[in-house]
Amino acid sequence: MSVIQVQGLQSLHGEIRIQGSKNAVLPLMAAALLHNGTIVITNVPRIQDVFCMLGILESLGCYCRLEGHALVIDTRNLSSSQVPDIEGKQMRSSVMLLGSLLGRLHEVETCYPGGCSIGRRPIDLHLSALGQMGADIRPEGERIRVSAGQLQGADIHLSFPSVGATENILMAAAAASGTTRVYGAAREPEIEVLCRFLEAMGTDIEGIGSSLLVVHGKRPLRDVEFAVPGDRIVAGTYLGALMAAGGDIALSGVPLEHMGGTLAAARKMGCEVEGHGERIRARMKGHPLPVALCTGPYPEFPTDLQSVMLAVASVAKGVSRIRENVFEGRFATAEELRKMGADISIEEGTALVTGGKPLAGSEVWARDLRGGAALVVAGLAAEGESHIHGCSYISRGYEDISRDLAALGAEISVKEG
Repeated sequence: MSVIQVQGLQSLHGEIRIQGSKNAVLPLMAAALLHNGTIVITNVPRIQDVFCMLGILESLGCYCRLEGHALVIDTRNLSSSQVPDIEGKQMRSSVMLLGSLLGRLHEVETCYPGGCSIGRRPIDLHLSALGQMGADIRPEGERIRVSAGQLQGADIHLSFPSVGATENILMAAAAASGTTRVYGAAREPEIEVLCRFLEAMGTDIEGIGSSLLVVHGKRPLRDVEFAVPGDRIVAGTYLGALMAAGGDIALSGVPLEHMGGTLAAARKMGCEVEGHGERIRARMKGHPLPVALCTGPYPEFPTDLQSVMLAVASVAKGVSRIRENVFEGRFATAEELRKMGADISIEEGTALVTGGKPLAGSEVWARDLRGGAALVVAGLAAEGESHIHGCSYISRGYEDISRDLAALGAEISVKEG
């Protein structure tokens, strides 16, 4: 098992380019199955979740080739609708194959999805929507079998703007006869990216970027080449690293227009941030200021950065309040931060963080993807050396967090256990 070693109290300086978005590329890979042809996706991040999805696509009969950051997916020999258990249980994103496989092969069998343990993430909304479109859903132990002769467009009302459910509905709707209207759709930037991808292939979608999406299905699809935008969560993580460690950095390849909530929080905490085009320049002097934050669906502050903000708030001068409104399990990272000296109490979905006390380098364990990144951020601000175990979680969403932070001047390395 790999361990990340971080020597704290080193300020950050320099410029790095942000990788392609994890949360955008995985739905695109799933949506490629809708088309009987070849899809090219560029700016693909070389992360474990992408490799896992590649394994699934190949097991279904697709030919896939990832060279550098360019991915070719040839779906002409797609032959199986059974998602293998091993890969399916490794990541949550395997659930989005429901809509695409159902649309292409009219059936799909998969296990209940895996991924990080960050709280309850049921797929009831996914299954209910597919059922409204004519799918027959049969739970069979730990697996689900879904079938449909021909999906039909429907008016679907989501009780919560679930990103995953919206993605599955969009893919199924692209293959359905007639028109599908999705009320209460998620508005995350990654939903817009998926819509643009489906449009590029030939699907007609109205209302992109809004909570009402209208999909006119059963359009002829075509080969397409499509670029993945930069990862707003990775960019936010490195802004958090700067706020914890101090310094002056620049990030390029950033989807600036989709980072409003993150940049507003950084500025509230005393970070000077300037953005132009796809580049951010950020400076941090002294300790961060305390902050009050609430996570929520886009455009609110992203839950994927809540753990990082816990780490930053731990070194702020004063008391911060961070409320988690999406995944209650996100606060699991607080226990590891406490080992480093953080003063964090949690009550009824809100973390009260009393900062200002120095953190101490410690042995800590990542329990999920974003929590692992938060521990690295905390290590940058701690006195002495920190060892972060559970690197496999971090590699699910970050190409090489040690490489990136080292390029900014951090004293960080990976030790193979």
